[in-house]
Parts: sequence; C-alpha cells; structure tokens
Amino acid sequence: MTQSVLVQVGQCGNQVGCRFWDLVLREHANVNKRGIYDEALGNFFRNVDTRSTNGDDTNLHKGKIRSLKARAVLIDMEEGVVNELLQGPLRDVFDSKQLITDVSGSGNNWAVGNRQYGCQYRDRILDVIRKTAEHCDCLQCFFLIHSMGGGTGSGLGTFLLSLLEDEFPEVYRFVTSVYPSADDDVITSPYNSVLAMKELTEHADCVLPIENQSLIDIVNKINQMANSGKSASAIKLQSTLISGQSKVKRQEKPFDAMNNIVANLLLNLTSSARFEGSLNMDLNEITMNLVPYPRLHYLVSSLTPLYTLADVNIPTRRLDQMFTDAFSKDHQLMYADPKRNLYLACALMVRGNVQISDLRRNIERLKPSLQFIQWNQEGWKTSLCSVPPVGHTHSLLALANNTCVKSTFSDLKDRFVKLYKKKAHIHHYLQVDGMEQSCFTEAKNSLSSLIEEYNQLDATKGLPVTNMPRLSIAM
Repeated sequence: MTQSVLVQVGQCGNQVGCRFWDLVLREHANVNKRGIYDEALGNFFRNVDTRSTNGDDTNLHKGKIRSLKARAVLIDMEEGVVNELLQGPLRDVFDSKQLITDVSGSGNNWAVGNRQYGCQYRDRILDVIRKTAEHCDCLQCFFLIHSMGGGTGSGLGTFLLSLLEDEFPEVYRFVTSVYPSADDDVITSPYNSVLAMKELTEHADCVLPIENQSLIDIVNKINQMANSGKSASAIKLQSTLISGQSKVKRQEKPFDAMNNIVANLLLNLTSSARFEGSLNMDLNEITMNLVPYPRLHYLVSSLTPLYTLADVNIPTRRLDQMFTDAFSKDHQLMYADPKRNLYLACALMVRGNVQISDLRRNIERLKPSLQFIQWNQEGWKTSLCSVPPVGHTHSLLALANNTCVKSTFSDLKDRFVKLYKKKAHIHHYLQVDGMEQSCFTEAKNSLSSLIEEYNQLDATKGLPVTNMPRLSIAM
C-alpha cells in the first residue's frame, strides 16, 4: 500500500486543505463503520497511540483507530488560517510538528515568498517534510495545494516544489493551482502567477489549474439549483456545504463552497488509491498516460454531476448524461473549450455503481465529437472505483490534456505584459535579495515558449490520421 502527503501552502492552500480533511474523514467514516485502521485510511492518515509517553506514532498498522494524524504539512507566512484550523473540529488531526507559520506574510509578493522565506525556512521545511515522509512505508506522491495570485502560495509554494524535486526525485508531485480571475483585487497577481508558472512548468509532474471565476460560476449554479423553489432541491443535511457533523448547519465561511469544489476534485482524484474498485487507476498511471511531453503537464479537470458537489437532493440524472456533462464547459474548473482544440489524452475516473460496459459505450458515443492528436486516437485512460461519494450513487472526474489551456495562459501573459511595460510595482520585487529583473524576462519567455508548444500541436489539428507501420519482431 502506498501513501501520499498533502502539502498546503498559503491562505488558499490551507483553506482548501481544511475542507479536504473534513470531507475525506467523513467519506472514510461512511465506509469504515467498524472503526478499524485499514489500508484505505493509511493512504492519508497515521494511527497514533496518544497514551504513549511522548504521544508519538507507535506504528499501529492494524486494529482499532486510536487517534488519526493527517499525513500533511501546513505552511503559511500568516498564521491566522492555520491557527483557526487548530481551534476548529480538525484540531486533533494535526500537531505542532506539522506546522510552519510566520506572522508578517508575503505582502502579495512572489519574491518575498520564494526568495526571502524560501531561504529563511528551507531547512525547517525540509525537516518537517522528511519526518512526515519517514512515517510512510511507501511514499508515492506529494499533493501541493496553493494559489497563484498571492505571495506565499505562489512564491513559497513553487520554492517548495523545486525542493521536493531535489530531495524526493522519485516521488510524484501533483499540484493543484488556483489561478486568479481577470478582475482579481491583487494588482500584482499577474507578476506572481507568471513567475510561479515558470517553476510549475519546470518542477511539477502534473498540474491541475483551477480558475477562481469558474469556481464562482459553479457555486452560483449550485445556489440557483438549491433555491429554485422546488421541494426536491433542498440541500441535504450531509451536504458538502455544511459541517462534517451534518446535524446542524454551521456558519459558512467565505469561499467555503468554492474550496469544497477543489476538495471534491482531490477526493475523486485519490479515490482509487483509497478504496477498492474493479478498474482502479494508480496515481503514476495518470502521468504515464496523460503527459506525453514533460512540460505539457497541465490538465483540464471537470466534475459531474454538479449537484454532487452541493449534494442537492434532486433526482439522479441518467448515467449517460453524466458523461456528456463531463465534456461540457459548465462543469470545468477552468475557462476553456477542449472541443475546439486538440486532445493529447483523456482520463475518466468514475466512482460508484458503474460498469465497464457503461464506460466503453460512452467513450464510443463521445469520440466523434472530440479531436485527438493523430498519433493517439485511442488516448483514453479509465478508472472505476466502487465507493461512490457520500450520499450518491456515482460521480465522474474527467482529466484532459488539451491544448485549450493555452487560452488561459495567453490571457495571463497579456495581463503580465500590461503591467511590465510600465515597470509598475517592479521595485517591490527587486528590493528582495536574490531577485533580479531578468527573473521577469525569463518567466515571460518560459510562458511564451509553453504557449508556442501548444500552438504547434494545435497546428496538426485536422491532419489526416495515418496508419503508422508496426514494428517487425524477429522470431
């Protein structure tokens, strides 16, 4: 059995992480009725005997759950969010050895997070991560959650990514990056995002870009469904929009609903690693099958049914409709149009009571409307996990490596260039030790090169599919 470690950096990363741990505990509690520490729980949790003299892990691989500790590292240069988490219902899931905080923050400055705090906290971060890794029998993956627009998430988050590559080169690095919207209130977010993009392109194995505006739109749709006036549209008590206690609705915090969507993405992404299934997909299979070129590792994600995210109590849509929705822009976590662009590969990660024949039927039905690159016309990877989301019969996470991501990157580059032409706010970055103006040029060139690589692939769209000669094997 393999284990994974969740690294949450900055305000956004820790808020999303808080929702993830809440939901993943509820999901396991729903399946693990006997309270036994099993392999499914072992993927993200340790079983600790708090009665021991130092309260340390006594390697309780079997038997009853004593006290679960998350395989997590929490980092933020403003301590507010982490402190709030430690005062909430999840406080017993973490301990002080897993936390790295400061008080001053990064001031929405990538250079402060990356150059200043990166150097200042490097050894301490490494120490915490190493100790977390030592509690794993077979560490397979680091999941990094951060935002791109601020200072700590973008700067320290991407510094951490290169650190993980150096120290744990054999462990996969999956990154969930929340991108700012065009009207973001952080004026320097284009600088922070483009500087961070260079690091993501060079040091991540797989990146799931998520746009703030897409999350806002999905939440608005969910609220419309919930407030449509129909009696069947009431929010369930065990909704992901309310507390894991599920009996009394807690005071919803700002961005909770948006963070829940990202948390659900991670729940579905890791479901095969945590639960049994007739066709489970290992995490290394995602990179192996969906990333044909090392730099082009940005995947468009979509979740369906939408009401699974809010647990709105409406009749289940037909199964085939779920697959259709997965290729609709309304269900994507970023603004893009994959159908107008080129697919390099696509993965369908299904949970619940779905048969392999259902998967095959829907792939055959959808294939004619999707343009795959000529050398990978059968570029589908599928997964079936038998355990559905809490309270539902099935769900689907679609991951597409598609050239459509270039539109998001082009918009980001345009916003960067507008600021950079005027050299606006540059001096705030250059006064940080180790930061030079060439860093901006290199980051812009890296992004331009990435966009051009997608353009070159897009140029092959519509070319006739040729039957490649097969290798002759000497007998």
